[in-house]
Amino acid sequence: MKHRKIGATDLLVPELGFGCGAIGNLYRAVDHETAHAVLQAAWDHGITYFDTAPYYGHGLSERRLGDFLRTKSGWILSTKVGKLLSPVRAGAVPDHGFADPLPFDVSYDYSGEGILRSLEASYHRLGLSRIDVVWVHDLEPKTHGAAYQDHLQAFLSSGIRVLEKLKADGTIRAYGLGVNEVSPCLDVLRATDLDAILLAGRYTLLDRGAEATLLPICRERNVSLVIGGVFNSGILATGTKPGAVFDYGPAPAPILERVKAMEGIASQHEIALATAALQFPLRDPITASVLLGTAKVSSLQRNIEVFDHVIPTGFWEAATHHAM
Repeated sequence: MKHRKIGATDLLVPELGFGCGAIGNLYRAVDHETAHAVLQAAWDHGITYFDTAPYYGHGLSERRLGDFLRTKSGWILSTKVGKLLSPVRAGAVPDHGFADPLPFDVSYDYSGEGILRSLEASYHRLGLSRIDVVWVHDLEPKTHGAAYQDHLQAFLSSGIRVLEKLKADGTIRAYGLGVNEVSPCLDVLRATDLDAILLAGRYTLLDRGAEATLLPICRERNVSLVIGGVFNSGILATGTKPGAVFDYGPAPAPILERVKAMEGIASQHEIALATAALQFPLRDPITASVLLGTAKVSSLQRNIEVFDHVIPTGFWEAATHHAM
């Protein structure tokens, strides 16, 4: 597995990382044995970078990942801050898309104090003494609506200083944002520096939302990208079959038309569309890693096995005309 550097740090990550949302029971429950098996499969294929979050399964993903990594060495771990967990003492556990999560509710705190509280709790759930990268989770208008500016100010006034100090004293090795939108990345970069951004779904074969505005700034400022959601929630992996999903919902007709055209181009070049989707973000050196997220060993192995397949130049040129 080839490695790339995160920003101006000395941290090297493999080009493929593993996103741990699915082992936190995202959309469907998986048992501990299944979660361990897919983590082991990733490890056996040279994936040593793992990304998790308190939010995933309300702590379940961190617990499972920590149990797995505790017997390994040479791993790289990122988790997230900004969302705090508190016990649900009465009533049903809130539904945030995770099946059978741990019995916690989620609140938001992007201040320095909130970040420290979040990290302390993550250490306890992980059962590990090291976290390499910290992402500030979902600090974006789509998540917070009218409260976004208040959360942004809390982060810029004290949260960022805490992350700077943690990096300076060697507690963490890098930090940045973990978001689904481009605009908050631009907001934060106007005010401060970051090592990297974990950006989900906005720099993919289909959705080039980050290309015109964010990527030039990242290149100029040496801010690496880690790309999540490389299949845009599924459609670039499954194609336009019935029930195809785009950005966590049914794919609308204009998206289906774009992907159908890409499928035709991929067929002409005798390649799998999913392979091209995996490789696309890594064509730009600013991308340090692409995250694969699944709870199925078979899906993980299928993507890894085709990852290095050569994509003809003609495909990239033709597919670009159908991207967003």
